[in-house]
Amino acid sequence: MTTKTTATDAGQTLGPLLIGLAGLEVTPEESEWLKHPAVGGVVLFTRNYHDLKQLSALTAAINGKAGRDLLICVDHEGGRVQRFRDGFTRLPPLAVLGKMYAGSKSRALDFAYRHGRVMATELLLCGVDLSFAPVLDIGDRSVVIGDRAFAADTAAIIELSAAYIGGMHDAGMAATGKHFPGHGSVEADSHTDDVCDSRPFEEIEQLDLKPFAALGGKLDAMMMAHVLYPAADKLPAGYSPFWIKTILRGKLAYKGTIFSDDLGMFAAKVAGNLADRVRDSLLAGCDAVLVCDPDDVRQLLANSDEIQTDADTALRRLKGRLTATRDEVERVGEWRQWKESIKQLELEQTK
Repeated sequence: MTTKTTATDAGQTLGPLLIGLAGLEVTPEESEWLKHPAVGGVVLFTRNYHDLKQLSALTAAINGKAGRDLLICVDHEGGRVQRFRDGFTRLPPLAVLGKMYAGSKSRALDFAYRHGRVMATELLLCGVDLSFAPVLDIGDRSVVIGDRAFAADTAAIIELSAAYIGGMHDAGMAATGKHFPGHGSVEADSHTDDVCDSRPFEEIEQLDLKPFAALGGKLDAMMMAHVLYPAADKLPAGYSPFWIKTILRGKLAYKGTIFSDDLGMFAAKVAGNLADRVRDSLLAGCDAVLVCDPDDVRQLLANSDEIQTDADTALRRLKGRLTATRDEVERVGEWRQWKESIKQLELEQTK
């Protein structure tokens, strides 16, 4: 049942906002944000990272200041999109695995598992619950997706993603497929431009939707694309009941958590001001929304007395779990082999 949370009715539930913080420590102002009942989690960036010790202290402080166990997230795919580097294994972009798949399917699937396992384990050891991964987009035309996608072939995307998700799950981390219903077949970058995919629905369904449909049972969450598909609906996917309720929840019978992409992105601004974007995303069917710029967070929380919906169940089921300590993980020979093999793969890409 949908409820409304207000600043005077906090309880211990998680709200639908995943917010960005400014730096390496939680400021007094941000401490108040974290306590706000509309907030359910935090999205971390490179600006929030110095080293492993600092990151572990930051994630502990986030939950300590909030007085709740918030969902702590990051984009940590590898390649161009790896927020934490020094002290972490350098992860190659997913397209490297697609190229490997063309030569040796079995080797590529093994490395996809290792990639997901190493990525998830290293984050969990620092108190980060969730990486928004893997990318299920078609690796074809998009300048912003590019080598973030496994491949242009849907069969390869599905098999590699399944192996990658298996690695994440075995590490103790939930998996998030993005960007539904597909961002890879259009060239423009939704961070800086409006993005329109004019193809008919049937063409999108036969290509871009295939990985999401095939992997829906394995994916704990989905992230929506800030892309307009005018032949299917007049609203961009993240604001569209057609894409979220009719297709994703209805036709694909998806049961997991649904995230918006960052509502500060250029292509998200079509819905109006921040409060309008949050409202429209949630009304369309998103369980939680990302507001990653601290200035946007400040504006939103200062001017919004109440934000509709309670995201507690949708977010808590994504909390990462790793029972082993860092020392215990590092002593496992198989883990060291996975980590060293991924390091070597990344080194090979830079030669």
